[in-house]
Amino acid sequence: MIPEHITAYPAPAKLNLDLRIVGRRADGYHLLESIFILIDWCDRIGIAPRTDGQIVLHTPLNGVAPEQDLSVRAARALQAHAPNSACGADIWLDKHIPMGGGLGGGSSDAATVLTVLNHIWQCGLPAEQLAEIGLNLGADVPFFLFGESALVRGIGEQLQTIDVPEQWFVVVRPDCHVATAAVFAHPDLPRNSPSHPVADYIARQPFHNDMQDVVCQHYPQVGEALRLLSAHGEARMTGSGACVFVVVANRAAGEAVCAALPNSLTARCVKSLPQHPLREII
Repeated sequence: MIPEHITAYPAPAKLNLDLRIVGRRADGYHLLESIFILIDWCDRIGIAPRTDGQIVLHTPLNGVAPEQDLSVRAARALQAHAPNSACGADIWLDKHIPMGGGLGGGSSDAATVLTVLNHIWQCGLPAEQLAEIGLNLGADVPFFLFGESALVRGIGEQLQTIDVPEQWFVVVRPDCHVATAAVFAHPDLPRNSPSHPVADYIARQPFHNDMQDVVCQHYPQVGEALRLLSAHGEARMTGSGACVFVVVANRAAGEAVCAALPNSLTARCVKSLPQHPLREII
């Protein structure tokens, strides 16, 4: 719980509308092309400055040591660029985005911490330098710092604005946690999808996720969620899963889809965001 007197900042989730693996680097990292969008499913992060140089997480997550939490790691990484060693922070996480679902919640939390503390501590780092710090924390962090719909290439460091119309979605979280590293290591994972210029992406629908078939082989819960959602449109997986989604016409249609799904599934109607909500705050 974030204390009432502490300012809370939003950290939105993302969806991968399209995800292709176009190659692999010599160091083993996969090269991706993906359309990322922000959605209005947000964590809330309370942040207050300290003057003793300490980073204190008041709401540790179950199973995640505070020193491994991406929010703490982001704050510590930024301290190297703070104007003095006294810059510290108290952090509270109010988690709403499911963990391990391919929605980027941890990466979004880290990006919000970097953005807010860069402002509060008056580090003055430009966006490009924040993105470099973010990439060392996780491949999705630069996108959340970029803060708008993007075609993301490479290992997450190459971002180009892409025009995606406002849309509504139903997002479903199957009852499983996908091991992303195992999916990337799977021998059946496609690694040679063709690369396309940004102008071709919106025109080449239906979209696709190169990781989806491998995940469904090993996580039948994901396949079942896709089967159920496919009754309502072109359903697909986001990121490496486990969450899946389908486009709907509006909120009313989305709520109707949620109501039609089994109670055993966690479903939510969400809307895309044209830009990161922090742009209206900082």
